[in-house]
Amino acid sequence: MIVAGNWKMHSTPADAGDLAALIAGRTEHADVIRVICPPFVCLAAVREALAGRNVAVGAQSCHHELAGAYTGEISAPMLAGLASWVILGHSERRRDAAETDALISRKLTRATDAGLRPIVCVGEQLDDRVSGREVDVVDAQVRGCLAGHDPVVLAAAGLVVAYEPVWAIGTGRSATAQDAAAMADAIRASIASLGWGRQAAADVPVLYGGSVTSANAGDFFGEPGIDGALVGGASLKPDEMAAIVARAGLVGAARREAGA
Repeated sequence: MIVAGNWKMHSTPADAGDLAALIAGRTEHADVIRVICPPFVCLAAVREALAGRNVAVGAQSCHHELAGAYTGEISAPMLAGLASWVILGHSERRRDAAETDALISRKLTRATDAGLRPIVCVGEQLDDRVSGREVDVVDAQVRGCLAGHDPVVLAAAGLVVAYEPVWAIGTGRSATAQDAAAMADAIRASIASLGWGRQAAADVPVLYGGSVTSANAGDFFGEPGIDGALVGGASLKPDEMAAIVARAGLVGAARREAGA
């Protein structure tokens, strides 16, 4: 099980380390991979605070070029030593920075070349779901982001996919665990069709990322096709993260004992 906290544009270098250390101390579980993704300016503080705590540090994005005249941007090589994971194609980046699947695909190349473990985000808008196009939309995103990449390289990099139903993020609406499980199956079918094969695609972790809280995490984690969560606002709250990771830990332990 994987629980990754996306702090978005919250925290400062003055307080991020203390928050990360508090969360790390309250979420220890052998069956859960924990990742904290603070803002770029807080990466160093969080990395130092998490030293020796078995919690990974992730970046929230990276640029699609190695270097150049891109004021305000951060390239994947710049993250070396600061982060070991990176979120790519988050719905807010697609919305606010007009990131396309083709651009995310280029970022994926840079991330894997730099040794970063990628979390590639996909998910449909409300009108897509209402009109019954959600699977087609997410399939197109998966193909747009992953097509042309060597499955062996992405598997070795530890590719993770996060399903974000955009209509369930901060809107008061909620996706069901069954919605998420069905989409996880669809995501793996898309991956399999890109030359991965069914077994390799089945091994790709799929996280749920639609307004995850301690109240709903257990429902999503109870689905065999869901391997954890990409947590937004709740990842800034130690009590919430402790409860979410605890629920993930129970599922992870059960899966380990069952040989899953």
